[in-house]
Amino acid sequence: MRSFVLLSLYSLLSMQVFAQDLPVNPQLLKGSWRSSSWISAPGIAQRDYGVYHFRKTLNLSTKPSRYIIHISADNRYRLWVNGQPICSGPARGDLYNWNFETVDLAPYLQAGRNVLAALVWNMGVYAPVAQVSNQTGLVVQGDTEAEKEVNTNTTWKVYINKAYTPCSVDNGRRLRTYMVVGPGDHVKATDYPWSWEQPTYDDNSWPAAVSVTTPEPAGYGSDNLWTLVPRSIPLMEETPQRLQKVRRAQGITANDDFLSGNAPLTIPANKTVSILLDQSFNTAAYPELTVSKGAGSTVKMTYAEALFSNYKKGNRNDVEGREIMGNFDIFEPDGGELRSFRPLWFRTYRYLQLDITTGNEPLVINDLKGSYTGYPFVQKASFSSNDTSLKAIWDVGWRTARLCAGETYFDCPYYEQLQYEGDTRIQSLISLYVTGDDRLMRKAIHDFYCSRVPEGLTQGRYPSNRLQVIPPFSLYWVSMVYDYWMHRKDDAFIQQYLTAVRGVLDWYEKHIDRQKNMLGPMQWWGFTDWNNAFPGGTPDGATDGNSAIITLQYAYTLQQAAALFTAYGKQAEAQYYSQLAATLNKSTYALCFNASRNEMANTPLQNTFSQHAGIIAVLSGAIPESRQQAVLQRILDDSTLSQATFYYRFYLNLALKKAGMASRYYAQLKPWRDMLNMGLTTFAENPEPTRSDCHAWSASPNYDFLATICGIMPDKPGFAAVKIQPAMGELTAVNGTMPHPLGNITVTLKRTGSSGVAAEVTLPPGLSGRFVWNNSTIPLKEGKQNFLIKN
Repeated sequence: MRSFVLLSLYSLLSMQVFAQDLPVNPQLLKGSWRSSSWISAPGIAQRDYGVYHFRKTLNLSTKPSRYIIHISADNRYRLWVNGQPICSGPARGDLYNWNFETVDLAPYLQAGRNVLAALVWNMGVYAPVAQVSNQTGLVVQGDTEAEKEVNTNTTWKVYINKAYTPCSVDNGRRLRTYMVVGPGDHVKATDYPWSWEQPTYDDNSWPAAVSVTTPEPAGYGSDNLWTLVPRSIPLMEETPQRLQKVRRAQGITANDDFLSGNAPLTIPANKTVSILLDQSFNTAAYPELTVSKGAGSTVKMTYAEALFSNYKKGNRNDVEGREIMGNFDIFEPDGGELRSFRPLWFRTYRYLQLDITTGNEPLVINDLKGSYTGYPFVQKASFSSNDTSLKAIWDVGWRTARLCAGETYFDCPYYEQLQYEGDTRIQSLISLYVTGDDRLMRKAIHDFYCSRVPEGLTQGRYPSNRLQVIPPFSLYWVSMVYDYWMHRKDDAFIQQYLTAVRGVLDWYEKHIDRQKNMLGPMQWWGFTDWNNAFPGGTPDGATDGNSAIITLQYAYTLQQAAALFTAYGKQAEAQYYSQLAATLNKSTYALCFNASRNEMANTPLQNTFSQHAGIIAVLSGAIPESRQQAVLQRILDDSTLSQATFYYRFYLNLALKKAGMASRYYAQLKPWRDMLNMGLTTFAENPEPTRSDCHAWSASPNYDFLATICGIMPDKPGFAAVKIQPAMGELTAVNGTMPHPLGNITVTLKRTGSSGVAAEVTLPPGLSGRFVWNNSTIPLKEGKQNFLIKN
């Protein structure tokens, strides 16, 4: 059993590298897939909760060298071939962009009889908010005539699994917060068709699947339930991961040995026990429980990022006097040997608690482990310095970014798993700098493009089965397009979004108060930051009019749009956007800048002030260049200002860089050090008390260490040239490497004297640029170069 599971896991991992690099037969993208059908189970309510097993027997005269298929399902599926797990999907999208995976089954097929087995589930009304759906369905299409025997039709068989019911459906109420990741799984082993995915399983009693509709690719069809597009990102990673420690056991003596998988733990009959386990760091994984015997038992598995005392978290390492609260699964063994439970969707946890009640038969826990999952990012960047404490910030930041990246970017993996522009702009830059992989960023840009509402704005988060519009996040989507343009030469990709960029900017222009030349009243949610002075994250003036923060964010975005439109030959629009930005800047500065305080107010009333207003005023250029440093100094010194949280500190750092104060960045890392001191192993959504212990926008140091401390930035669109302008602050030695489309950029710096630097810079072939230190600029060329600047 264990050797089979291990082999299967390695087989799955081996698919991840190349699965989505396979080409799709062009004919399948030019019309209906009339040789296959979307299929479902007979006699079910097609949009209700349900779990289904599909099987197809395939007879081959010889083992093929190539056997490519395309597969998708609603809501989701997991595919096995001859008992080996192959892939999962589909990558989340919407009904207009319903992804299908492309995989080569040849390595898993043999001459003679073969069995394809697909687990499909529909969470119905319990589905995560990030899950768009139409109805239950599965589709498999062979790439050519050679693979047509696998095509889904009524030759496939289906089993309706009654073992599953949803549980943990009241997480938001119990945790007193917004939580929309879907239900837990309650599985009764007595009703489960064990070994159903194995070739030896007898499916003679299973009914035939029913056809639902003809599969249609994008651009075709007249009555589509789903419009199919090829998956644009790789399959998700799955890597074995062991829980580390037993932190507490009640009703039984348990030590760490059983977590190795080699020392089964027996729970006696008629016992109630509780075992608290510690992964030692926050993770996103599929927990996998294997048990034997235990008929009449119940095992509840509860997952949490932290433990609570009266709904407060405290130090994340502490367990004494604290309880676990969170989403959970329930498994009821049937007394069989080596029964394995794995939830349908991954769980996020540092702590996992087993609450077990046994009946008249002892329960043997053979194993409990995890399978880490997420987007298969590969860390190619590195950073080190004479301050070794920065390594922990780098490592925890990277774990945070990884846990917030799956088939989309996530704001947080525990509570929402939703892709928001505000988070995603920061996440995308981290991805580019640490991995060089731009595929998830490209998908995110396109996802938001597809989310647009009739007014022209993007939705604030997408994919989503609930409508939410956050107008400032539409501006960040434009910034994402700009960021991609600066970092990648990909004109065809960028140009397809310019009309949508114009739509966002036009929406804002319609809301300008022409008397004040600031934005007037605006509908929807004007979120800016989760700080205590902004009710619901919305600053003064965002709803009733004349918000300095959002007006200046609009001006900042207009300037980025002007650069984009100039690059693509739209000079008139670019000039118009530049002039409009200047008008908004001038008026907002005149109405909202308080000269006696040297600070920007939130509105012309000048009765509330925030760091945010000053930060965005510097970024937009509303603050005259000669005054920017003094304004930023006030922002750093005046504790009475409404404070930027972890999220908006990303923009604080951008403002410091723009004003020539990037050397102050290193001293701004105290909030991240404080989180480490609180035992966090990922960075949180907000300062304490916080909801989410893992929020991608707080991983910004993984970008800033490279882009600010090392100073590596694109100097021309498409990263055609590099500008390296280090900001070491009090650091005396820094080493950094980041991936560029042409190869790695490496920077090694040592301070000399009070203001000098000894530098070694290596650029990949074909890349040139400049090195800037104080008032000195040195040209850079491909290859390695060393120089000493003494000033």
